[in-house]
Amino acid sequence: MSETLSDPLRVLISTDAFPPVCGGSGWSTYELARALRATGHHVLVTRPRVDRSSSVDVEVYDGFQVLDYQAYSPDIPYVRNYFKSERLSRRYGHFLRALIRAERVSVVHAQHRLSGPPSIAAANAEGIPVVCTVRDYWPICYWSDLIHDYKVTTLCPGCSTGMMTQCVRPRAGLAWPLALPMIPYMKANLSMKRRALSQTSAVIAVSTSMADNLRERAPELRATRIEQIPNPINVEAVRKATMGSASPLKSPYALYVGKLATNKGSLKLISVLEQAKLDRPLVIVGDGPDRPLLENLAKRSNCDIRFMGWLPRVEALCWMRHASVLIFPSHGPESLSRVLLEAAALGTPIAAMDTGGTRDIITDEETGLLSNDVDKLGNDVNRLINDAELRQRLGQAAKEHVEEIFDAEIVAGRVVKLYRDLIESAALR
Repeated sequence: MSETLSDPLRVLISTDAFPPVCGGSGWSTYELARALRATGHHVLVTRPRVDRSSSVDVEVYDGFQVLDYQAYSPDIPYVRNYFKSERLSRRYGHFLRALIRAERVSVVHAQHRLSGPPSIAAANAEGIPVVCTVRDYWPICYWSDLIHDYKVTTLCPGCSTGMMTQCVRPRAGLAWPLALPMIPYMKANLSMKRRALSQTSAVIAVSTSMADNLRERAPELRATRIEQIPNPINVEAVRKATMGSASPLKSPYALYVGKLATNKGSLKLISVLEQAKLDRPLVIVGDGPDRPLLENLAKRSNCDIRFMGWLPRVEALCWMRHASVLIFPSHGPESLSRVLLEAAALGTPIAAMDTGGTRDIITDEETGLLSNDVDKLGNDVNRLINDAELRQRLGQAAKEHVEEIFDAEIVAGRVVKLYRDLIESAALR
């Protein structure tokens, strides 16, 4: 490379998700891209997708041209997984190699499980540094959540044949015996992902929990550089989007934001509300497979639960800003929740289950309240509802913590420092 360490970098961000329609991973990727661009670096964005056709399309969001690499995949369980993984990986890798050469890319930054392995292979083939951010547990769990039994709180100890037999059953339903022959493929696929990740110049783990799990559960990564750098959030933009907004309800309310799914603990909400003796509505912003069951449970309870479905981002933030308490009942090991980051940035009081990377955001009794069971979570909600001084103290401390650690400008600065370190190391070899 001819550039010096002070020159702007040409960064290729290869990501599974990017706005305007995406979840927390996509927004975190966008915040990194935006912060890199704001500090003078040139950012390219590519996104692999599976569809019923193959093409390369261009979408534009906030001035970013996003190259969509679309590859064919049949709508057949498990066969679809092969097309999304092994087949897509080879073809997308060839596309990336040509793009790296044409755009004189300085460093490749992969963001997720589809984009990760092919991006690493392409960058290595072209002789440039490559970083891969791990935002969930895809390198160590075929299902990316470490949950083998939704009825217990303990995590899966590892993807052995025996444990995979257990975790297939709740996911495949009555057809689970037919899925058992796929276990050798699932194990091989997981091994392939870890081997690919071990070839990266550096892995970015977004939380303490994520870094620890990668070190403990992925022996292939023992010689790989792992840096713990959190997801970024544009604190100023989040606050500005809701500044001066009126409360969506005239009366106080509690709030849940997120997918209605078992790993998010959404079915625990009824028990939490009953334990809390909640005297106000619970507003749910989100949707998912557990919604019908949760609606039925809500009808049979005395709880006032109002389902809003998915809302535009600014509307969701307004609900968050004015909530008395944000309830976070997550069952699975959260990597680093964007919902919690946004709530903390707004100073919304938080009562959360202590799972995964949540402790990086919430320190119990300092920036929020943490619990390990439903009863304690309900008691924490009750405390926050009935103690205005506690709400104010925790909310203010959470705002300051997010500003110091998670603001996009700070996080991007750490990422650029890593890029330059890897580029310098490569030049010395």
